[in-house]
Amino acid sequence: MPEVSVIIPTYNRSDRVVRAVQSVLDQSFKDLEIVVVDDGSTDDTEERLVPYGNSIKYMRQSANRGVSSARNKGIENSSGTWIAFLDSDDYWLKDKLRFQMEFLHRTPEAVACQTEEIWIRRGRRVNPKKIHKKPSGDIFQRSLRLCLVSPSSIILKRSLFDEIGLFDETLEAAEDYDLWLRISCKHPIHLIDRDLVVKEGGHEDQLSRKQIGIDRFRIRAIAKLINSGVLSSDQATAALEELAIKCRIYGNGCMRRGRQQEGYFYLSLPEAIKKEGGIPQSHLHFLFSSRNDLENLVDKVGKGFS
Repeated sequence: MPEVSVIIPTYNRSDRVVRAVQSVLDQSFKDLEIVVVDDGSTDDTEERLVPYGNSIKYMRQSANRGVSSARNKGIENSSGTWIAFLDSDDYWLKDKLRFQMEFLHRTPEAVACQTEEIWIRRGRRVNPKKIHKKPSGDIFQRSLRLCLVSPSSIILKRSLFDEIGLFDETLEAAEDYDLWLRISCKHPIHLIDRDLVVKEGGHEDQLSRKQIGIDRFRIRAIAKLINSGVLSSDQATAALEELAIKCRIYGNGCMRRGRQQEGYFYLSLPEAIKKEGGIPQSHLHFLFSSRNDLENLVDKVGKGFS
């Protein structure tokens, strides 16, 4: 049984996934397995990975079901005590796992840690803004505003998934934001303050570039967490405040784009939360509907949601 299982989800990135796999094989820490989950690629991904033979575990989903499904399948078909993720367009520097495992071995109470990373955008290195600076320890409240954990840098104890569940496959985006909130409301997420991951961005097939209005999914993630009842009083207050901010921003965006009914719904939500001291059950139903369903449901209830 390897100590670390590395999960690499991929979809139509045959060139980049080979680089990602090789960066794991080149790690100075060797007690690992590599699980590549091909999420229904239509390019030559499978052929490009054949030369790796038994040094990787390759599995293919017959249809493109999304990164959450691919990651979950990788977790379920792995055996390591620790789970690390690597997006197929990123790659690791050779001592990434060594530094993390050294930290985890001397910090037995830790269940999660990540590293700093090098950002490459369209072939050029860029410096992250101050707002993106990764904190260490209790990161929950800061993580409500934006995602402060990188999937390619994190390593998690397997037992965490028994406690908090797998990636939410119903979220089309912000699935990692959702998972980090579920973890960080209960456990510290530690930071290894070294650049050990190269994270590339700016290409057309990035999920974050395809999803317009990603805050809609962040709102859903926060609402789900509040409704779960696992938050402390202070955490719930912070979550409700951030939910109200995101609803106003997203609702106003809907109004500007002519999606009046959807905009009315999100703009009404902060006042409903304030009035009820939480998210009303009637609003939860709408919140977890698809955008098309939402438009139809709003018409039936009325745009005031009073």
